[in-house]
Amino acid sequence: MQIVPLEGGAPAEEVLRALGARARRRDLPPPAALTGDWFGGSAVLAPSVPISPDVDAPPDLDQVDAPPGAVGGGWIGYLGYGRTDPGRHPEPRVLPTAAWGWTDHVLRRDPAGRWWFESLTGADAALVSELAELVRGGAEPAAPWTAGPVRAPDRERHGKAVRGCVAEIGAGEVFQANICTRFEVPFEGDPVAVFAAGSARFHPARAAYLAGGWGAVVSLSPELFLARHGRSVRTGPIKGTLPRRGPADDGNAERLRASVKDVAENVMIVDMARNDLGRVAEVGSVSVPALLDVQPHPGVWHLVSDVVAELPPGLPDSALLAATFPPASVTGAPKVRALELIAELEEHPRGVYCGAIGMVSPAAGLELNVAIRTLELAPDGVFHLGVGGGITADSDADREWQEVRTKAAPLLDLLSRS
Repeated sequence: MQIVPLEGGAPAEEVLRALGARARRRDLPPPAALTGDWFGGSAVLAPSVPISPDVDAPPDLDQVDAPPGAVGGGWIGYLGYGRTDPGRHPEPRVLPTAAWGWTDHVLRRDPAGRWWFESLTGADAALVSELAELVRGGAEPAAPWTAGPVRAPDRERHGKAVRGCVAEIGAGEVFQANICTRFEVPFEGDPVAVFAAGSARFHPARAAYLAGGWGAVVSLSPELFLARHGRSVRTGPIKGTLPRRGPADDGNAERLRASVKDVAENVMIVDMARNDLGRVAEVGSVSVPALLDVQPHPGVWHLVSDVVAELPPGLPDSALLAATFPPASVTGAPKVRALELIAELEEHPRGVYCGAIGMVSPAAGLELNVAIRTLELAPDGVFHLGVGGGITADSDADREWQEVRTKAAPLLDLLSRS
């Protein structure tokens, strides 16, 4: 593995814009990005990577020895929730159900803000020098865009789906299910500019950017789906939301902590995550080191828990994903019936939204987010924003609609300000 320290500490968003301009000038595939909290650092950028829907899932990789913190390269892409949709929706999907691409080199920003060029196979000096100049050089100006008007979902239709879910809970079909809808926003501009602006403004923990001829994904997710390093694996389900009106506790943090409905949602999802990991983990190794932690995120307070486990030697990533995908927090309990109910009640098919985005590296392992707070840009120039929430026996359709608006507001505001 080749690892080269680079001078300069430009923010990841500035470097990404510069990589995007480089790709356009040289007619290369666009860059990809992971920013926030990925692989122990603050950013992993693939300078140019051909991400293709012809690759349905990343292949299992043999791990290689690498210095602590190094990523080097790997498969970067997404698994759309649509892979699990029974196909009841006749309309075409916004984006392919999955897309992945291989990169043998990345730019990595460590926790101290230092940049590194890393390559699994080694690169010529000219490439290293060119990318070092981008990290060190002047910032690429932010490109303007235009967006809107917003096409909001039908409130009554969403309310009908919520009430239908509550009825199914009352009939004993499920204990809880996640019911979603979506906003649509016509867009003109470069989606990398939207991602860079959103990443800089919101500092989401698990942000990701991917693009190709098939469209683009701007994910400003706060939620971890899976982080696997060696035999250790962790998932961080988020369930429970109230608005946040400032950096200080505005009272809603305590209200969220005391909410019977939100606490019940989170505990049920934690049990699901424990069950999913327990299908492949070493017996007795699944534990919950953090339960019902109230955390601030852009525009909202969330209840967040952590579930960890130890995997048996030699278990491939494909087996881990088969046991856990789609993420527990965006489905319901019991999971199989919840997936069926979601397909019956929701108006639109889910695409990338509620799936997982991230990277699988032979040096660093696997990390994937939960694709919420995620904008999907279709080739026709329309952003699609899926939003939803967990429904329990005491859910109220009006309150669920307000939660949809609360979750959508930060991203819709971002699009309105080029």
